[in-house]
Amino acid sequence: MSNTEMNSAESLAEEKKYKKIITVLSIIIPLAVAALFGVNLRQLGFDVEPLTFLPPIYATINGVTAVLLVAAVVAIKKGNRKLHEQLNSFAIACSLAFLLMYIAYHMTSDSTSFGGEGVVKYVYYFILVTHIVLSVIVIPFVLITYMKAKLGKFVDHKKIAKKTFPLWLYVAVTGVIVYLMISPYYVS
Repeated sequence: MSNTEMNSAESLAEEKKYKKIITVLSIIIPLAVAALFGVNLRQLGFDVEPLTFLPPIYATINGVTAVLLVAAVVAIKKGNRKLHEQLNSFAIACSLAFLLMYIAYHMTSDSTSFGGEGVVKYVYYFILVTHIVLSVIVIPFVLITYMKAKLGKFVDHKKIAKKTFPLWLYVAVTGVIVYLMISPYYVS
């Protein structure tokens, strides 16, 4: 077996390992969020302070994520691969921070109902539902896109990134919109 064939076999084995991890994470993350979303520590008798200060912070993180994603595309179009990688890595970290804060908020605070009426109510729920659904769908896309880049499979990376980018950007932007629409109804 030549060096090229050995490297190709190692690369395929590594990709197979990452795909298993991505599959597991793509299932576990949404299930864990759904399960933890239904757990309210105060209702279970724990003496915890509601983390009501978190929604504007995690909404801002969604906004930062959107800016990072656009900046990452600009960086790669200008040929700056290193900056592109750094911006996308930071966007992943921001998404993880958002997720942790979102769970913490919902585990310590009562849910807020949207108080708008008429057409705005339907617009809000459309945005909310598409945001939630796409936030689950985008997880494997982000992880596969990142993995392809890390493995140096840039043709495959670019191909899937063309799908990942608009999905992830939509999730980030609609996260901010959902917050702005529901924020007047938060109880202080």
